[in-house]
Amino acid sequence: METVQGKNRKKKGDDPLVRLISAAEKDVLAGLTLELAREEPEVRRKCFEYLKKHVALPVNEEGEAEGEALMALWMELEPDLSELNEYGGGDYQTKDYVGTLLYELVQKLKKGKAPRDYRSQLLDEVIPYIKSGNAGMDDALYDVAYATCRDKEDWRHFAACLEVIGKDWPQDHARRIYRQIGDHEEYLRLRALKMKYGGDFHDLATFYWEKGEKNRAIQVAEEGLKKGEGRMDELRSFLAKRARESGDRHAFLTLEFEQTTDHLTLAKYKAFKKVCKPEEWTRYEPLILKRLDNAWESEKLKICMYRKDFVQALATLKKMGPPGRRYDDGYALKVAQTLEELFPEEILAYYRSGLGNLKVNLPRKEYAAKAVFMAKVRHMYLDVLKTPKDWEAFARPIKIANIRRPAFQEEMARGVPGWKDLG
Repeated sequence: METVQGKNRKKKGDDPLVRLISAAEKDVLAGLTLELAREEPEVRRKCFEYLKKHVALPVNEEGEAEGEALMALWMELEPDLSELNEYGGGDYQTKDYVGTLLYELVQKLKKGKAPRDYRSQLLDEVIPYIKSGNAGMDDALYDVAYATCRDKEDWRHFAACLEVIGKDWPQDHARRIYRQIGDHEEYLRLRALKMKYGGDFHDLATFYWEKGEKNRAIQVAEEGLKKGEGRMDELRSFLAKRARESGDRHAFLTLEFEQTTDHLTLAKYKAFKKVCKPEEWTRYEPLILKRLDNAWESEKLKICMYRKDFVQALATLKKMGPPGRRYDDGYALKVAQTLEELFPEEILAYYRSGLGNLKVNLPRKEYAAKAVFMAKVRHMYLDVLKTPKDWEAFARPIKIANIRRPAFQEEMARGVPGWKDLG
């Protein structure tokens, strides 16, 4: 029997299909191609792409061929996209396949010469899926829709389609489109429909600022600080920049102070200190520290250590609870290590709290985690407190109580020096 390798070594002329194609009349080949293309969108697309490279067309027909290739690509991916939309998503393979073809569609739209009617037709196909938002491909679909637009007429048509959907996110896109193409009346009409969050007021304020209506821009931003909801960072930054430009130092520092203490972090603390003069910092730092309890405990701990307020850092460390329970314990443990010599008894108790309950059966990985803290407890007794007898008095009963837990003993022996010698 002839092997696959043997078949692959055949010359092209020995392939029966090659011989049939060579013998076929032009009309026969054309009929075959059209029949396959009608049945399979992928074949139709490949035919367009192949023939565009090898057949010279009049200029007025090049665009039509490009448009047909785009629509063939859409027909190729649309059945799977429809399924994703119907079931609210799908397997990774299908999503990757659809995502890849949508990306290819975007690239072809950006580089191609498809006429407006084809691009408009494609947009009309995409809009229902954007409206549904159920396929899990929103970003890719928006990319395709944006790529169909070439001029203001296209952009206006797209924005109008988005408005008809009647949902916040599509309407946000429509508003941005109107602003981008300079349709200010349409932008202001849509902007007036939604003025709730800080970002809404910031958007309108920057619009007026860019138009040169600076007083109106500042008025909108100030109104936003009073009435807006949610995140205010952009509004404060906008007004702080204006205050700095005008030389209003008091207004600038007031805004920067509010910016700093809203979700206070070490980075914000240091940034505000940097913009303050020494006498200004002397006045503002106590006000910041009064709001320190409102910060996340991890950030509060960082600020305390930065200020070398070790007593407050220890109190914060205790408040954060036993180590080994939080995703951000890495920094907390570094702080504990720094405080070992200053507060040995307290840090010993902190490490011991990380051991948790040692009287229950647990998976091996839990024993391995506890061995880390057992090693820290040993270090405190031997290296910091210099009380080896206290270490033995603490550890030996734990070892004996868990003698029938081999995984516990193995992980402790692996992680704690001298564990086997405890007797």
